[in-house]
Amino acid sequence: MTDKLNIKMLVMDVDGVLTDGGIIYDSCGNESKRFNVHDGAWLKIWQRLGLQTAVITGRQSVAVDRRMTELGIDFVYQNAKVKIGVFENLVKESGINPQEMAYIGDDVMDLPVLRRVGYAVTVPDAIDEVKSHCDYITKKTGGSGAVGELIVSMIKAMGMFDKAMERYLA
Repeated sequence: MTDKLNIKMLVMDVDGVLTDGGIIYDSCGNESKRFNVHDGAWLKIWQRLGLQTAVITGRQSVAVDRRMTELGIDFVYQNAKVKIGVFENLVKESGINPQEMAYIGDDVMDLPVLRRVGYAVTVPDAIDEVKSHCDYITKKTGGSGAVGELIVSMIKAMGMFDKAMERYLA
């Protein structure tokens, strides 16, 4: 990781990044997803540092609606079949330069966005075509704290870790 990192927004895929990629349907057809609480805690720390968050996911899910609302994610785009178009809309809406954005994704539909941002990230079980276009590959897998790991590494590289920890070490 570079020590010149200047990221103002973290943009995330959901399935395979914030979750393990599995989709569970109960006997009534209701969908469930499992999110990692450590990712959620670090996302709140990221936000308290004045940094923004966004989600771009190809699926539509009530579980995603609920979790992103709980976390206060700034921009949530579901049912994004062509993620680069949605990403360009996010750039306009947020006013943030793509070079000041990090994106974490794991599959082929994430490639156009990964190639557009300043800091491209993936998880270890991503497809090889994605890995070859990324600046950083987390050690943790999706749904197992990969986003939290990424946030810790970025705020350290941006010199913000001590500020992030003040609340907990005071």
